[in-house]
Amino acid sequence: MAEAHQAVAFQFTVTPDGVDFRLSREALKHVYLSGINSWKKRLIRIKNGILRGVYPGSPTSWLVVIMATVGSSFCNVDVSLGLVSCIQRCLPQGCGPYQTPQTRALLSMAIFSTGVWVTGIFFFRQTLKLLLCYHGWMFEMHGKTSNLTRIWAMCIRLLSSRHPMLYSFQTSLPKLPVPRVSATIQRYLESVRPLLDDEEYYRMEMLAKEFQDKTAPRLQKYLVLKSWWASNYVSDWWEEYIYLRGRSPLMVNSNYYVMDLVLIKNTDVQAARLGNIIHAMIMYRRKLDREEIKPVMALGMVPMCSYQMERMFNTTRIPGKDTDVLQHLSDSRHVAVYHKGRFFKLWLYEGSRLLKPQDLEMQFQRILDDPSPPQPGEEKLAALTAGGRVEWAQARQAFFSSGKNKAALEAIERAAFFVALDEESYCYDPEDEASLSLYGKALLHGNCYNRWFDKSFTLISFKNGQLGLNAEHAWADAPIIGHLWEFVLGTDSFYLGYTETGHCLGKPNPALAPPTRLQWDIPKQCQAVIESSYQVAKALADDVELYCFQFLPFGKGLIKKCRTSPDAFVQIALQLAHFRDRGKFCLTYEASMTRMFREGRTETVRSCTSESTAFVQAMMEGSHTKADLRDLFQKAAKKHQNMYRLAMTGAGIDRHLFCLYLVSKYLGVSSPFLAEVLSEPWRLSTSQIPQSQIRMFDPEQHPNHLGAGGGFGPVADDGYGVSYMIAGENTIFFHISSKFSSSETNAQRFGNHIRQALLDIADLFQVPKADS
Repeated sequence: MAEAHQAVAFQFTVTPDGVDFRLSREALKHVYLSGINSWKKRLIRIKNGILRGVYPGSPTSWLVVIMATVGSSFCNVDVSLGLVSCIQRCLPQGCGPYQTPQTRALLSMAIFSTGVWVTGIFFFRQTLKLLLCYHGWMFEMHGKTSNLTRIWAMCIRLLSSRHPMLYSFQTSLPKLPVPRVSATIQRYLESVRPLLDDEEYYRMEMLAKEFQDKTAPRLQKYLVLKSWWASNYVSDWWEEYIYLRGRSPLMVNSNYYVMDLVLIKNTDVQAARLGNIIHAMIMYRRKLDREEIKPVMALGMVPMCSYQMERMFNTTRIPGKDTDVLQHLSDSRHVAVYHKGRFFKLWLYEGSRLLKPQDLEMQFQRILDDPSPPQPGEEKLAALTAGGRVEWAQARQAFFSSGKNKAALEAIERAAFFVALDEESYCYDPEDEASLSLYGKALLHGNCYNRWFDKSFTLISFKNGQLGLNAEHAWADAPIIGHLWEFVLGTDSFYLGYTETGHCLGKPNPALAPPTRLQWDIPKQCQAVIESSYQVAKALADDVELYCFQFLPFGKGLIKKCRTSPDAFVQIALQLAHFRDRGKFCLTYEASMTRMFREGRTETVRSCTSESTAFVQAMMEGSHTKADLRDLFQKAAKKHQNMYRLAMTGAGIDRHLFCLYLVSKYLGVSSPFLAEVLSEPWRLSTSQIPQSQIRMFDPEQHPNHLGAGGGFGPVADDGYGVSYMIAGENTIFFHISSKFSSSETNAQRFGNHIRQALLDIADLFQVPKADS
């Protein structure tokens, strides 16, 4: 019971002699250290706010300006053109700090210099924002850079040459522009042309023309007004209406998963791996809080928006009957842990000191060794987060709004993140192809009650030391969690390390209080709701077919010899594979990012184009020469690359139409065109997984340090979800999902078609291939 006494700062007893106070020195020490740590964080935030606020200036540059002004004054040169004298005359007369002429002169020069410095910062920021509005560099051929782009690049480097903090560029990023309605309509009609026959296309053309002429001008005015007022005219609506207002289960439908390194293993000891990984995660969080992480830069000089990283930790999605909300805390000093049906609270700090990896390993081993059984209703409790959102909101209000249930739930929702300790072992065995798919299924949904799907992310640990993530989607997109994961895996492999027996380095502190069991009082009525949510989630999980595989014949190295982008190559292969699989084309979604703009998230690239369908049809006919097919492929690839660039530079189709649709709903305006556009199903939803956002090691020296990416569930009941990671020069990982309940789809069959399509396209260019 020692830890229970340490948790109480003081106790008192009323005696005949008065009140007897008994203080706990250990508890008061923790309170004191926690307070010191809190004030340190506040001071760091204040300092970072100042440094961020004056970027690209600095306190040093301020002193330089003051010294230059004072120095010129001593040389009888008035660089202020009389302004210093005017400021000096305006200073109040009398005693005090202004009593001597020298002091008044120095103060006047300091005020003038500060004004010049602030004006310079404002000028540099506005110039940088203007320069970042230029996107012509994206549309230039590789190796053919124009003089304008060269001058632009020199100016960008000049204005951002100082070492920036994470959020230094936020106020210099341009706002996402609102495209012209006519341009969006034109691109939309172009995107659906290969999917419609002449009669259907004519009908859609008439609907579009009517919308453009009658309804759109009024809606566009409101949208332009919002773009002037808000930081981003899309992102807040996208978060609310696409994610938070969704009432279907998060599991499979919204959350996605991320895999561990699959070709190497650092240790087989489950607790040791968690010790290193969680220590690395909190190191990352500390860097995040101090803004010491370098902003992601395209071409090493164009900054990407970093705002999504703010809610990576200490964030939970809270269910509501009509809409959910994201709860983000400024700090959290513990993680919530699930093991064998029990929930634990594990502190990450001892006072103000972050626990070392060996201490964390000891704490997790204590949980793994704990023999206590689950409390009634505790084992499947997390199924509430896997079922319908309305049912979870109602149960939360009815059964978790007071008493020990409220306290235990708050311990989970206020945790830095959630940790699931699984009893099963999963990993990728190249000799057993099914192993990667089973690993992916375990990460996507587990057993439906051993993940807390509402947390920003759940760290999943298998018995053999293999790890993975299940991430909630509303707070950020996959590249953000990928940035964290790259840092964590790199730190684990190259900086922390293990002993020869697979344990964390160093000796743990056995005096640490063990993790605390969360206490629940779950009535029968709540247990019935939990079981109902579990059945809903289980039916959804059982319906998901997931096929993951490593494509070994080639990677981006040989694709580049085809003189096309690797992404365009894969996307056109997906079109060929889908036509072979289903015998028809479909509306295809590829996610691209708009993070070159402030608070930008994603945009859709409609990958099924007239050019790609022409290539696919020519491939299917079998009567064309390789030269003709290569020409058609290059046209399709060029078209795809151009569409991707347009999407990244704010000239996409779908986010603009989505926002116009929302404005029409707010105004009560009916639009048959928008209603039809927004109801079209995405039967092929695709996404490329980013990699190498952080250069923590040389991939050429460590070619086996490869993650396999991650995946997501199918968007349409009769469609496919495909994610892929072009993992280096010689391999590609694919994650394909579909539903068993659809007679038209089969994930493994589609995967085989993708393999063959990649090989067939490579054969057109006579690219040498290894044996698959």
